[in-house]
Amino acid sequence: MNFFKIKKNKIPFGKPLIDNNEIKSVTNVLKSGIYAHGPRSSLFEKKFCNFTGAKYSSTVSSCTAGMHLFYFALGIGRGDEVIVPAQTHTATAHAVELAGAKPVFVDCEIETGNIDPKKIQKKISKKTKAICVVHFLGIPVDMKKINYIAKKNKLLVLEDCALSLGASFNKTHTGILGDAGVFSFYPAKHITTGEGGILITKNKKLYNKIKLLKSLGINKTFLERKTPGIYDAIEVGFNYRMSEIHASIGIKQIEKINKFIKKRKRNFEFLKKNFKVNDEIHILDSNNIKSKNSFYCMNVVLSKNLSKNRMEIIKNLNKRNIGTSIYYPQPVPRMSYYRKKYGYKGNEYLNSAIISDQSISLPVGPHLTKNDLIYISENFLSILKKFQ
Repeated sequence: MNFFKIKKNKIPFGKPLIDNNEIKSVTNVLKSGIYAHGPRSSLFEKKFCNFTGAKYSSTVSSCTAGMHLFYFALGIGRGDEVIVPAQTHTATAHAVELAGAKPVFVDCEIETGNIDPKKIQKKISKKTKAICVVHFLGIPVDMKKINYIAKKNKLLVLEDCALSLGASFNKTHTGILGDAGVFSFYPAKHITTGEGGILITKNKKLYNKIKLLKSLGINKTFLERKTPGIYDAIEVGFNYRMSEIHASIGIKQIEKINKFIKKRKRNFEFLKKNFKVNDEIHILDSNNIKSKNSFYCMNVVLSKNLSKNRMEIIKNLNKRNIGTSIYYPQPVPRMSYYRKKYGYKGNEYLNSAIISDQSISLPVGPHLTKNDLIYISENFLSILKKFQ
Protein backbone atom coordinates (compact mmCIF):
# COMPACT_ATOMS: atom_id res chain seq x y z
CA MET A 1 0.00 0.00 0.00
CA ASN A 2 1.46 3.38 -0.99
CA PHE A 3 0.77 5.77 1.87
CA PHE A 4 2.67 8.58 0.16
CA LYS A 5 -0.14 9.04 -2.37
CA ILE A 6 -3.33 8.01 -0.61
CA LYS A 7 -3.14 10.30 2.42
CA LYS A 8 -5.37 13.33 1.86
CA ASN A 9 -6.71 14.24 5.28
CA LYS A 10 -4.49 16.45 7.42
CA ILE A 11 -2.85 14.83 10.42
CA PRO A 12 -2.98 17.54 13.11
CA PHE A 13 -0.16 17.92 15.59
CA GLY A 14 -2.67 17.85 18.42
CA LYS A 15 -6.38 17.17 18.57
CA PRO A 16 -8.66 17.11 21.62
CA LEU A 17 -10.74 13.93 21.71
CA ILE A 18 -14.21 15.08 22.66
CA ASP A 19 -17.33 12.91 22.42
CA ASN A 20 -20.94 13.01 23.56
CA ASN A 21 -19.94 12.51 27.19
CA GLU A 22 -18.24 15.92 27.31
CA ILE A 23 -20.99 17.56 25.24
CA LYS A 24 -23.72 16.18 27.48
CA SER A 25 -21.79 17.24 30.58
CA VAL A 26 -21.49 20.84 29.35
CA THR A 27 -25.18 20.88 28.41
CA ASN A 28 -26.06 19.75 31.92
CA VAL A 29 -24.06 22.61 33.42
CA LEU A 30 -25.73 25.14 31.14
CA LYS A 31 -29.13 23.83 32.17
CA SER A 32 -28.23 23.92 35.87
CA GLY A 33 -27.62 27.67 35.91
CA ILE A 34 -24.55 27.23 38.17
CA TYR A 35 -21.51 28.24 36.13
CA ALA A 36 -19.02 29.02 38.93
CA HIS A 37 -18.40 27.92 42.54
CA GLY A 38 -20.29 24.69 41.86
CA PRO A 39 -19.86 20.97 42.46
CA ARG A 40 -18.10 20.15 39.16
CA SER A 41 -14.88 21.92 40.07
CA SER A 42 -14.76 20.05 43.37
CA LEU A 43 -15.42 16.71 41.67
CA PHE A 44 -12.75 17.35 39.05
CA GLU A 45 -10.25 18.20 41.80
CA LYS A 46 -11.11 14.96 43.62
CA LYS A 47 -10.69 12.85 40.48
CA PHE A 48 -7.40 14.57 39.69
CA CYS A 49 -6.10 13.81 43.18
CA ASN A 50 -7.13 10.19 42.77
CA PHE A 51 -5.17 9.90 39.53
CA THR A 52 -2.00 11.71 40.61
CA GLY A 53 -1.92 10.70 44.25
CA ALA A 54 -1.95 14.34 45.35
CA LYS A 55 -3.37 15.22 48.74
CA TYR A 56 -4.82 18.56 47.66
CA SER A 57 -5.71 20.14 44.32
CA SER A 58 -7.19 23.43 43.23
CA THR A 59 -8.56 24.17 39.76
CA VAL A 60 -7.39 27.44 38.21
CA SER A 61 -8.02 29.37 35.00
CA SER A 62 -4.68 28.37 33.46
CA CYS A 63 -1.33 26.78 34.25
CA THR A 64 0.26 30.24 34.19
CA ALA A 65 -2.28 31.46 36.74
CA GLY A 66 -1.45 28.51 38.99
CA MET A 67 2.27 29.23 38.90
CA HIS A 68 1.65 32.93 39.55
CA LEU A 69 -0.53 32.02 42.54
CA PHE A 70 2.23 29.80 43.94
CA TYR A 71 4.75 32.65 44.00
CA PHE A 72 2.22 35.19 45.26
CA ALA A 73 0.97 32.89 48.03
CA LEU A 74 4.49 32.30 49.30
CA GLY A 75 5.48 35.96 49.21
CA ILE A 76 8.00 35.66 46.38
CA GLY A 77 8.28 39.03 44.66
CA ARG A 78 10.35 42.13 44.16
CA GLY A 79 14.03 41.59 44.94
CA ASP A 80 13.73 37.81 44.80
CA GLU A 81 15.07 35.37 42.22
CA VAL A 82 13.73 32.07 40.90
CA ILE A 83 15.79 29.47 39.04
CA VAL A 84 14.05 28.69 35.72
CA PRO A 85 15.05 26.45 32.77
CA ALA A 86 16.09 28.29 29.63
CA GLN A 87 14.38 25.61 27.53
CA THR A 88 10.67 26.04 28.27
CA HIS A 89 7.54 27.94 27.30
CA THR A 90 7.64 31.67 28.02
CA ALA A 91 4.81 31.20 30.54
CA THR A 92 7.22 29.55 32.98
CA ALA A 93 9.31 32.71 33.17
CA HIS A 94 6.32 35.06 32.81
CA ALA A 95 4.82 33.73 36.05
CA VAL A 96 8.00 34.76 37.87
CA GLU A 97 7.99 38.19 36.22
CA LEU A 98 4.32 38.73 37.07
CA ALA A 99 5.13 38.04 40.72
CA GLY A 100 7.74 40.82 40.54
CA ALA A 101 10.70 38.47 40.93
CA LYS A 102 13.58 37.81 38.52
CA PRO A 103 13.87 34.57 36.54
CA VAL A 104 17.44 33.26 36.51
CA PHE A 105 17.92 30.90 33.57
CA VAL A 106 19.77 27.59 33.55
CA ASP A 107 20.69 25.53 30.48
CA CYS A 108 19.19 22.10 29.79
CA GLU A 109 20.48 18.57 29.31
CA ILE A 110 20.93 17.74 25.64
CA GLU A 111 19.51 14.22 26.07
CA THR A 112 16.18 15.22 27.67
CA GLY A 113 15.68 18.97 27.31
CA ASN A 114 15.25 19.18 31.09
CA ILE A 115 17.03 21.66 33.34
CA ASP A 116 20.57 20.47 34.07
CA PRO A 117 20.95 19.95 37.86
CA LYS A 118 24.73 20.26 37.56
CA LYS A 119 24.37 23.87 36.40
CA ILE A 120 21.93 25.09 39.05
CA GLN A 121 24.15 25.66 42.07
CA LYS A 122 26.31 28.34 40.48
CA LYS A 123 23.18 30.34 39.60
CA ILE A 124 21.90 30.40 43.19
CA SER A 125 22.42 33.65 45.12
CA LYS A 126 21.27 35.15 48.41
CA LYS A 127 18.21 36.40 46.53
CA THR A 128 17.15 32.97 45.27
CA LYS A 129 13.89 31.78 46.81
CA ALA A 130 12.78 28.88 44.58
CA ILE A 131 13.60 26.49 41.77
CA CYS A 132 11.03 25.98 39.05
CA VAL A 133 11.54 22.79 37.05
CA VAL A 134 9.77 21.87 33.82
CA HIS A 135 9.24 18.22 32.93
CA PHE A 136 10.05 18.90 29.30
CA LEU A 137 7.61 17.23 26.89
CA GLY A 138 6.55 14.93 29.73
CA ILE A 139 10.08 13.65 30.45
CA PRO A 140 10.50 13.79 34.25
CA VAL A 141 13.33 15.80 35.75
CA ASP A 142 15.57 13.91 38.17
CA MET A 143 13.78 15.27 41.23
CA LYS A 144 16.11 13.54 43.67
CA LYS A 145 18.90 15.84 42.51
CA ILE A 146 16.64 18.91 42.45
CA ASN A 147 15.30 18.33 45.95
CA TYR A 148 18.83 17.79 47.28
CA ILE A 149 19.87 21.19 45.89
CA ALA A 150 16.69 22.83 47.21
CA LYS A 151 17.07 21.41 50.71
CA LYS A 152 20.75 22.34 50.83
CA ASN A 153 19.94 25.96 49.91
CA LYS A 154 16.56 26.17 51.72
CA LEU A 155 14.63 26.77 48.50
CA LEU A 156 11.06 26.01 47.45
CA VAL A 157 10.42 23.80 44.42
CA LEU A 158 7.66 24.38 41.87
CA GLU A 159 7.04 21.82 39.13
CA ASP A 160 5.72 23.10 35.79
CA CYS A 161 3.78 20.02 34.72
CA ALA A 162 2.07 21.53 31.69
CA LEU A 163 3.17 18.58 29.53
CA SER A 164 3.67 15.86 32.13
CA LEU A 165 0.24 14.50 33.07
CA GLY A 166 0.80 10.77 33.49
CA ALA A 167 4.55 11.09 34.05
CA SER A 168 6.29 9.95 37.21
CA PHE A 169 9.70 9.81 38.86
CA ASN A 170 10.54 6.97 41.23
CA LYS A 171 6.88 5.85 41.05
CA THR A 172 5.63 9.27 42.24
CA HIS A 173 3.54 11.39 39.87
CA THR A 174 5.04 14.67 38.74
CA GLY A 175 3.66 17.63 40.65
CA ILE A 176 3.96 16.14 44.13
CA LEU A 177 7.71 15.67 44.07
CA GLY A 178 8.32 19.30 45.04
CA ASP A 179 6.25 21.81 47.02
CA ALA A 180 3.58 22.09 44.31
CA GLY A 181 2.93 21.26 40.67
CA VAL A 182 0.77 22.97 38.08
CA PHE A 183 -0.84 21.34 35.03
CA SER A 184 -2.31 22.75 31.82
CA PHE A 185 -5.53 21.74 30.07
CA TYR A 186 -5.01 23.71 26.88
CA PRO A 187 -6.61 21.90 23.87
CA ALA A 188 -3.38 20.25 22.68
CA LYS A 189 -2.49 18.79 26.09
CA HIS A 190 -3.01 15.23 27.38
CA ILE A 191 -6.53 16.15 28.48
CA THR A 192 -8.39 19.39 27.93
CA THR A 193 -10.98 21.53 29.63
CA GLY A 194 -10.97 23.98 26.71
CA GLU A 195 -8.70 26.20 28.78
CA GLY A 196 -7.62 25.90 32.38
CA GLY A 197 -5.20 24.33 34.82
CA ILE A 198 -4.85 22.77 38.24
CA LEU A 199 -2.40 23.09 41.12
CA ILE A 200 -1.60 20.09 43.31
CA THR A 201 0.30 19.98 46.59
CA LYS A 202 0.77 18.02 49.79
CA ASN A 203 0.86 21.23 51.84
CA LYS A 204 -2.54 22.00 53.39
CA LYS A 205 -1.59 25.54 54.38
CA LEU A 206 -0.47 26.35 50.82
CA TYR A 207 -3.60 24.74 49.40
CA ASN A 208 -5.89 26.86 51.60
CA LYS A 209 -3.98 30.00 50.64
CA ILE A 210 -4.23 29.19 46.91
CA LYS A 211 -7.94 28.45 47.23
CA LEU A 212 -8.46 31.85 48.86
CA LEU A 213 -6.27 33.86 46.51
CA LYS A 214 -7.71 32.41 43.28
CA SER A 215 -11.12 33.83 44.26
CA LEU A 216 -10.18 37.44 45.00
CA GLY A 217 -9.27 36.73 48.62
CA ILE A 218 -12.96 36.36 49.52
CA ASN A 219 -13.60 34.16 52.51
CA LYS A 220 -16.81 32.48 51.34
CA THR A 221 -17.77 31.18 47.91
CA PHE A 222 -21.26 31.70 46.53
CA LEU A 223 -22.47 28.33 47.81
CA GLU A 224 -20.89 28.84 51.25
CA ARG A 225 -22.69 32.11 52.02
CA LYS A 226 -25.57 31.71 54.49
CA THR A 227 -26.94 35.06 53.38
CA PRO A 228 -26.60 35.85 49.64
CA GLY A 229 -24.25 38.77 49.02
CA ILE A 230 -22.62 38.69 52.47
CA TYR A 231 -18.88 37.95 52.48
CA ASP A 232 -15.54 39.44 53.47
CA ALA A 233 -12.29 40.03 51.55
CA ILE A 234 -9.53 38.91 53.89
CA GLU A 235 -6.72 38.97 51.31
CA VAL A 236 -5.89 40.70 48.03
CA GLY A 237 -6.41 38.03 45.39
CA PHE A 238 -7.10 37.26 41.74
CA ASN A 239 -9.98 36.02 39.65
CA TYR A 240 -8.18 32.81 38.66
CA ARG A 241 -11.04 30.35 39.08
CA MET A 242 -12.05 27.60 36.68
CA SER A 243 -15.67 27.68 35.54
CA GLU A 244 -18.08 24.79 36.03
CA ILE A 245 -18.32 24.43 32.25
CA HIS A 246 -14.58 23.82 31.94
CA ALA A 247 -14.52 21.54 34.98
CA SER A 248 -17.35 19.41 33.57
CA ILE A 249 -15.21 18.70 30.49
CA GLY A 250 -12.24 17.87 32.71
CA ILE A 251 -14.25 15.31 34.67
CA LYS A 252 -14.96 13.31 31.53
CA GLN A 253 -11.44 13.77 30.17
CA ILE A 254 -9.61 12.54 33.29
CA GLU A 255 -11.69 9.36 33.12
CA LYS A 256 -9.98 8.64 29.77
CA ILE A 257 -6.43 9.56 30.73
CA ASN A 258 -5.07 6.02 31.10
CA LYS A 259 -6.30 5.14 27.63
CA PHE A 260 -4.81 8.34 26.21
CA ILE A 261 -1.38 7.74 27.80
CA LYS A 262 -1.31 4.13 26.59
CA LYS A 263 -1.93 5.25 23.01
CA ARG A 264 0.66 8.02 23.24
CA LYS A 265 3.29 5.57 24.45
CA ARG A 266 2.46 3.11 21.67
CA ASN A 267 2.64 5.83 19.02
CA PHE A 268 5.89 7.27 20.39
CA GLU A 269 7.59 3.89 20.49
CA PHE A 270 6.42 3.03 16.97
CA LEU A 271 7.99 6.17 15.50
CA LYS A 272 11.13 5.92 17.63
CA LYS A 273 11.74 2.37 16.47
CA ASN A 274 11.27 3.33 12.81
CA PHE A 275 13.51 6.38 13.07
CA LYS A 276 16.49 4.38 14.37
CA VAL A 277 17.59 3.79 10.78
CA ASN A 278 18.67 7.43 10.50
CA ASP A 279 21.79 8.26 12.52
CA GLU A 280 21.54 12.01 11.89
CA ILE A 281 18.63 12.50 14.27
CA HIS A 282 18.31 12.23 18.05
CA ILE A 283 15.00 11.56 19.83
CA LEU A 284 14.52 13.26 23.19
CA ASP A 285 13.44 10.68 25.77
CA SER A 286 13.98 9.77 29.39
CA ASN A 287 17.46 8.48 30.20
CA ASN A 288 16.62 7.47 33.77
CA ILE A 289 15.15 4.07 34.63
CA LYS A 290 13.24 5.73 37.50
CA SER A 291 11.40 7.98 35.06
CA LYS A 292 8.11 7.33 33.30
CA ASN A 293 7.47 9.56 30.29
CA SER A 294 4.01 10.98 29.51
CA PHE A 295 4.81 11.14 25.77
CA TYR A 296 3.42 14.57 24.95
CA CYS A 297 5.05 14.62 21.52
CA MET A 298 8.19 13.43 19.74
CA ASN A 299 11.01 15.94 19.57
CA VAL A 300 13.43 15.02 16.80
CA VAL A 301 16.75 16.87 17.09
CA LEU A 302 18.41 17.13 13.70
CA SER A 303 22.14 16.93 13.16
CA LYS A 304 23.93 20.19 12.45
CA ASN A 305 24.00 19.26 8.78
CA LEU A 306 20.27 18.52 8.55
CA SER A 307 19.25 21.48 10.70
CA LYS A 308 20.37 23.89 7.97
CA ASN A 309 17.30 22.74 6.05
CA ARG A 310 14.90 22.48 9.00
CA MET A 311 12.35 24.91 7.59
CA GLU A 312 12.34 23.11 4.23
CA ILE A 313 11.84 19.78 5.99
CA ILE A 314 8.91 21.23 7.92
CA LYS A 315 7.41 22.70 4.74
CA ASN A 316 7.67 19.33 3.03
CA LEU A 317 5.95 17.61 5.96
CA ASN A 318 3.19 20.19 6.04
CA LYS A 319 2.67 19.88 2.27
CA ARG A 320 2.07 16.20 2.86
CA ASN A 321 -0.56 17.10 5.49
CA ILE A 322 1.56 16.16 8.50
CA GLY A 323 1.14 18.59 11.36
CA THR A 324 4.31 19.71 13.15
CA SER A 325 5.39 22.12 15.84
CA ILE A 326 8.59 23.35 17.51
CA TYR A 327 9.20 23.01 21.25
CA TYR A 328 10.31 25.73 21.72
CA PRO A 329 11.15 28.35 19.07
CA GLN A 330 13.91 29.94 21.19
CA PRO A 331 15.48 29.61 24.61
CA VAL A 332 13.40 31.98 26.76
CA PRO A 333 16.36 34.28 27.61
CA ARG A 334 16.75 34.83 23.86
CA MET A 335 13.14 36.05 23.53
CA SER A 336 12.90 39.81 22.91
CA TYR A 337 11.48 40.79 26.30
CA TYR A 338 14.06 38.86 28.33
CA ARG A 339 16.95 39.60 26.00
CA LYS A 340 16.32 43.35 26.28
CA LYS A 341 15.70 43.30 30.03
CA TYR A 342 18.47 40.98 31.20
CA GLY A 343 20.85 40.65 28.26
CA TYR A 344 21.63 37.42 26.44
CA LYS A 345 24.99 35.74 26.15
CA GLY A 346 25.04 33.55 23.07
CA ASN A 347 27.32 30.93 24.59
CA GLU A 348 25.44 30.54 27.88
CA TYR A 349 22.56 28.24 26.90
CA LEU A 350 24.12 26.09 24.20
CA ASN A 351 22.04 22.94 24.71
CA SER A 352 18.80 24.91 24.84
CA ALA A 353 19.79 26.62 21.59
CA ILE A 354 20.50 23.29 19.90
CA ILE A 355 17.12 21.86 20.85
CA SER A 356 15.27 25.07 19.93
CA ASP A 357 17.10 25.64 16.66
CA GLN A 358 17.55 22.07 15.43
CA SER A 359 14.40 20.18 16.46
CA ILE A 360 11.08 19.32 14.86
CA SER A 361 8.15 18.19 17.01
CA LEU A 362 5.98 15.42 15.60
CA PRO A 363 2.56 14.25 16.84
CA VAL A 364 2.07 11.10 18.91
CA GLY A 365 -1.38 11.88 20.32
CA PRO A 366 -4.21 9.36 20.71
CA HIS A 367 -5.93 10.81 17.64
CA LEU A 368 -3.40 9.04 15.38
CA THR A 369 -4.25 5.77 13.63
CA LYS A 370 -1.80 3.04 12.67
CA ASN A 371 -1.98 4.26 9.06
CA ASP A 372 -1.19 7.81 10.26
CA LEU A 373 1.93 6.56 12.01
CA ILE A 374 3.13 4.63 8.98
CA TYR A 375 2.47 7.65 6.78
CA ILE A 376 4.37 10.00 9.14
CA SER A 377 7.28 7.58 9.45
CA GLU A 378 7.76 6.88 5.75
CA ASN A 379 7.36 10.49 4.69
CA PHE A 380 9.63 11.91 7.38
CA LEU A 381 12.44 9.49 6.56
CA SER A 382 12.10 10.06 2.83
CA ILE A 383 12.19 13.85 3.26
CA LEU A 384 15.29 13.65 5.45
CA LYS A 385 17.11 11.65 2.77
CA LYS A 386 16.68 14.56 0.34
CA PHE A 387 18.83 16.75 2.55
CA GLN A 388 21.48 14.29 3.70
